[in-house]
Amino acid sequence: METKQIKLSIDGVEVSVADGISILDAAKKINVHIPTLCHHEDLCVAGNCRICVVEVEGQRSLSASCATPAHEGMVIKTNTAKVRKARRDVAALLVSEHNTQCTTCYRSMNCELQAIASEYNVDNNIYLSVLKPNIQIDKSSWSIEKDDSKCIRCQRCVRTCAELQHVNALTVAHKGEHMKISTFLDLPMNEVVCTNCGQCINRCPTGALTERRYFDDLWEAIDDPTKHVVMNTAPSVRVALGEMLGYPVGTRVTGKMVAAMKKIGMDSVLDTDFTADLTIIEEGTELLGRLKKALVDKDPTVKLPMMTSCSPGWIKFIEHMYPEHLGHLSTCKSPQQMFGALAKTYYAEKKGIDPKDIVSVAIMPCAAKKYEANRPEMKSSGYQDVDAGLTTRELGFMIKQAGIDFRHLEDAQYDSFMGESTGAAVIFGATGGVMEAALRTAYEIVTGREVPFKNLNITPVRGTEGIKAASIKVENCVEEWKFLEGAELNVAVAHGLKNARIIMDQIAAGESPYHFIEVMACPGGCIGGGGQPIPTNEEIRKKRIAAIYEEDAGMSKRKSHENEEVIAMYKEYLGEPNGHKSHELLHTHYRKRNRY
Repeated sequence: METKQIKLSIDGVEVSVADGISILDAAKKINVHIPTLCHHEDLCVAGNCRICVVEVEGQRSLSASCATPAHEGMVIKTNTAKVRKARRDVAALLVSEHNTQCTTCYRSMNCELQAIASEYNVDNNIYLSVLKPNIQIDKSSWSIEKDDSKCIRCQRCVRTCAELQHVNALTVAHKGEHMKISTFLDLPMNEVVCTNCGQCINRCPTGALTERRYFDDLWEAIDDPTKHVVMNTAPSVRVALGEMLGYPVGTRVTGKMVAAMKKIGMDSVLDTDFTADLTIIEEGTELLGRLKKALVDKDPTVKLPMMTSCSPGWIKFIEHMYPEHLGHLSTCKSPQQMFGALAKTYYAEKKGIDPKDIVSVAIMPCAAKKYEANRPEMKSSGYQDVDAGLTTRELGFMIKQAGIDFRHLEDAQYDSFMGESTGAAVIFGATGGVMEAALRTAYEIVTGREVPFKNLNITPVRGTEGIKAASIKVENCVEEWKFLEGAELNVAVAHGLKNARIIMDQIAAGESPYHFIEVMACPGGCIGGGGQPIPTNEEIRKKRIAAIYEEDAGMSKRKSHENEEVIAMYKEYLGEPNGHKSHELLHTHYRKRNRY
């Protein structure tokens, strides 16, 4: 059914749009900029900040353009004296109750309130400051800092946590002048049911919510001659870091990123993709083992479907919300934690370095990785396996602090030891990427042939649809896996915890048709992680995903089991996949947490 088209006038320009879309979206169609604060493309309409007001002919009061549908024949003006004064007054009122430490704020020059205040030349003297005194910053969480003195109460964070993630860690408390964004019983962030995903940070327009930052600790380690600093970088960092340094969205800066880290002073710059390949070997072997136990051994205790375990936000979600189903998780640690464990064992032995002198640092697109690094389960090396998890944003700041001319750096390569990776590891950064990488390897193990998709591109699990499903028929199996002959392997991919809940409700009801499921906490997967450059929206996430697949397509090896350094590690150190040594270092179990 065709959508009815209507015509209206915006600033004297006639525009034809779909009936019912907002005035804000109609204005975007003709490139008319209307400022917003509470509005975000990923979220439902709120209309509570009133910075986007416009004048509609025939109406006495100004209308919030984000919340007002466009109608046939409307005559709209977005730049009258009345509109400009209203916007300036709203901005000034917000500034009057805002901690305007802009020169020292982490979000300075990337703050939407700061930009609007500048655009409308808001003078601090317009309204007397009513900022409440002695507001304490909540630094209790390993992942997130909450500073109410910078909150403009737009409720983007509340809507993000409720709509996108179905967690509801944040809520609106009290009314009128006492209204604030709070938590359950106003508890500190580390005591509430929060998955640390950081999606609230990505949509906060100011510095009220930020990641907890550790780059000062890293500078200290770099400057300590007794410490050997090892840094590894996640696949999605390389397609987003450029946004921090003046590049268009979706630009791949892998070589320059490595060069910058070496220039900063890292002793070794390695690739988390190395352990992403390792994860696929371990996880694929685990999946095939579970299928064998279920289908051949008829073991009733085997938990199927098996679910991926490399997203720490997802792990904490299932620990809180579905703890009775933790057995469905793969026991594999995430690539970050596998890397940390090996950095202070295998790497330390090969380099002849005392593990206590190794500082293992992970550059991640994720706020939850900070929490994961500090989990008590993550000390299998005998030390804290990962000493610090930094976001893409933090690395961007470090590069700026070091005075590096990023654009003119010559591309550099990862160090050769634990630095090799394949295209299968690169696509971990996009929703569906872990599943695709696992299928490329598992199918070949079982049949001796490549997956039956052109150029290894398993397109049914790609894209940004909330839940994707695929079925692959297994035929002409090698002798060891003949019991799978003719089987239909049913898989699913979910991203965003809203969609994870749908998947888990199926499992809880005993209605899941799948054998293997990938879940990522963040919309779009890691490319949309809570530590990625701000802003985020669907268009930005799609460009980053496209860059991820471009990198994969250009690599000479695109299957995890072809990684020669991983193969060598098994021969020299780990033994066999899912063997004793692997379980000791690379696998773990999680625990039930309270829901309230």
